Amino acid sequence: MKQHLGFGLPVELDALWRLCGGTEHQYIENDEQGEVGSGAFLPHGVMFSLAQAVDLRLAMLGRSAPGDMWGGARVLPWLTRDEAGPEQGRYAGDVGVGDWSIVEQPVTEAVCPSISAYLEAVLRTLTDGPANLMRDDVPGLVWGCLIWDNPERPGMLDAFAHWTPIH
Repeated sequence: MKQHLGFGLPVELDALWRLCGGTEHQYIENDEQGEVGSGAFLPHGVMFSLAQAVDLRLAMLGRSAPGDMWGGARVLPWLTRDEAGPEQGRYAGDVGVGDWSIVEQPVTEAVCPSISAYLEAVLRTLTDGPANLMRDDVPGLVWGCLIWDNPERPGMLDAFAHWTPIH
């Protein structure tokens, strides 16, 4: 890792990837439109695998001329809502967890001090509430999948009728 990026993995991200190496989507028979991302069980999208994160970071380094499109930040992308792109998502690094984008400002200030703090907030949202603790998207279940959506501006069309908020 250090030889390619110039820095090692954040300790918490390394531990998380050792536990689960990314996200795999499951086939959902009732989801005819393919709206339910079964792997998007976190409020900010689907977790990259280590290889996907490093490939994305290296691709963005190669695209920027001159300099580093990431502004030299020692971070790796780890979540995204747009797997096909991906053009934005959440990063993790020694500085904490924040937003990244290849379109706008590459790396924003951290919104959580660590992956542990982020995951603890997710757990608190799921167990105690309030439902909007993680901002506009709230946790709910659709066809057995934990999916975060905004009840006021749903991202799902057909599947939203089957989505039930947890709180």
